[in-house]
Amino acid sequence: MGKIPITLTGAEKLRAELQELKTVQRPAISTAIGEARAHGDIAENAEYHAAKERQGFIEGRISDLEAKLANAQIINPALLDADGRCVFGATVDLEDMKSGEVVTYQIVGDDEGDIKQGKVSIGSPLARALIGRYPGDVAEVKAPGGVREYEILDVKYI
Repeated sequence: MGKIPITLTGAEKLRAELQELKTVQRPAISTAIGEARAHGDIAENAEYHAAKERQGFIEGRISDLEAKLANAQIINPALLDADGRCVFGATVDLEDMKSGEVVTYQIVGDDEGDIKQGKVSIGSPLARALIGRYPGDVAEVKAPGGVREYEILDVKYI
């Protein structure tokens, strides 16, 4: 598995989630399993089975987060110097050529993408269309609703 790009902020969020799972949720579920066992026959104990299922989910998520962090290439956008080019971690101001609407997006890792917060995943059609372009360029994005054009107004590394 190759290195997976992630912003510094994204890596911090993954570490915080991992810490929460290991120090709070894992011990709590162990306690819940112990209490459910104390109720007697575990074959027909719904609390026990629900707790075991939750434990499996928590352990799977811990493994997933550890693998992602082990393979992460952490990038601090503030330290980038790409001569104004759109790269991973850059914050880009765009103008929709059809509607004239101006939007701002940061290009982030796959686990960080959240369009409502202005973060587009590196694997998204929009980010792929922007990578390597400069302010003044027009990016054509093949979206499910058809091709959309965006003019790149500004690129910042913040």
